[in-house]
Amino acid sequence: MIYYIIEGILVAVVMFIVGSLFGYQRRKATAEREIGSAEEEATRIVNEAYKSAESKKREALVEAKEEILKARNEYEQEEKERRADLQKQERRLQQKEENLDRKTENMEKKEEHLANRLAKLEATQAEAERIKQEQVDTLERISGFTAEEAKTYLLDQLEADVTHESAMKIKEIEARFKDEADTKAREIISLAIQRCAADHVAEATVSVVPLPNDEMKGRIIGREGRNIRTLETLTGVDLIIDDTPEAITVSCFDPVRREIARLALEKLILDGRIHPARIEEMVEKAKREVDATIKAEGERAIFETNVHGLHPELVKLLGRMRYRTSYGQNVLNHSIEVSHIAGLLAAEIGANVAEAKRAGLLHDLGKSIDHEVEGSHVSIGVELARKYRESENVIHAIHAHHNDVEPQTVVACLVQAADAISAARPGARRENLENYIKRLEMLEEITSSFPGVEKSFAIQAGREVRIMVKPDQVSEDQMVLLARDIAKKIEEELEYPGQIKVNVIRESRAVEYDKIKYRKIARAAVRMHSGSFCIWF
Repeated sequence: MIYYIIEGILVAVVMFIVGSLFGYQRRKATAEREIGSAEEEATRIVNEAYKSAESKKREALVEAKEEILKARNEYEQEEKERRADLQKQERRLQQKEENLDRKTENMEKKEEHLANRLAKLEATQAEAERIKQEQVDTLERISGFTAEEAKTYLLDQLEADVTHESAMKIKEIEARFKDEADTKAREIISLAIQRCAADHVAEATVSVVPLPNDEMKGRIIGREGRNIRTLETLTGVDLIIDDTPEAITVSCFDPVRREIARLALEKLILDGRIHPARIEEMVEKAKREVDATIKAEGERAIFETNVHGLHPELVKLLGRMRYRTSYGQNVLNHSIEVSHIAGLLAAEIGANVAEAKRAGLLHDLGKSIDHEVEGSHVSIGVELARKYRESENVIHAIHAHHNDVEPQTVVACLVQAADAISAARPGARRENLENYIKRLEMLEEITSSFPGVEKSFAIQAGREVRIMVKPDQVSEDQMVLLARDIAKKIEEELEYPGQIKVNVIRESRAVEYDKIKYRKIARAAVRMHSGSFCIWF
């Protein structure tokens, strides 16, 4: 059994070896056949590649030769063009050289000619100097004046001419700029009157609060001044505590703040409890009361004038004018009065009554906040009216009521007239009689202090001063300068609002009488000249 198994294994091994040798030979033959075909294919591909490369090489050589030929032709063409340009430039340079040569020759000729003329001129100048000196000697001998005396005489004549020309120039300048300056002058004056007039400030910026006793002053001041500092800080006013018995002065340029401080101080005095917290509480109450009063006064104004449809903010602004005064005249009452007068005038001439009353009521609207906003009350009022959509006629009437612009409508003229009537009526605005007389006397004293003034009269309630000058001492040209000097001196020395007209009059007369009948036969050379200056301050 084992023998058969070993024999089988040997046979299998021999068969495997024989099969392997046969497979190896077969695969070797197959591989040699495939390698031979691949070599043939590679040889074929290499040959085709050689052929293709040769053909491309020949094509590249042909293209290169064509490019070289083309570049050569372009270069030759460019070279020809450059040569042509160079030739043109050479010709231009030759022409320039020729022109320069000709110009050089001409300049040399001119220099020679000028040198000859210069020599002749020097000779002529010397001759002229000699002749001039001879003429000067002759003139001095004939006139009897030396050169210095003649110079002095000419300077005197020139001074007289300059005086005349300066006077005429002053007239021309003032005539040219008068219209342009009026609007700006009125704006400046109205602002100055409202804010800077001494009398106005003294009367309209302080309030006096009575005290039950002088001990209350110490309580209002408080420990280390805490109470008075708190009150001043909250209200924005100045409290003046001096030796005046049983009184405290509240000073502030804003009438609303001054009224709030006055009410708060009165409440504190009545309450008796004065400390920072109580002061703050009373100030808030006073603000609410003033706001309520402002609204009520505004509604009262529109009810009295029968002007409806105003913006609520305009009503409040009208109410603020209750605390605004102008030379002792309450601005709110003045506005109501202007509204009534403008309405009556409009009714008389058949104009729009409602529009006239509305413009009259709002014409001084800017005075309600002119302490808080920069500008005149006219410009502020125009801006407010435009902001709250008032009609153009009303805005124009507000703008023109002080002639800041020329009135263009009937309503504007009516408001202007009504404003003048309300402000000028007796008792409307107070002025001390003594101050009035003193003002007129100062005007006459100032005008009479100038040389050549014969008489001076202050007329038109001090709005005009009329001056009579001596005709033999003041000429027509000097009269213009004199009027200007007087106006300037008035502006420097007097302090009150308004316009003053300086009117200088020069008059000379010649009268002849018949010797037999003793009657006047001629009035000759009657001349009257006046020069007027209007100044604003």
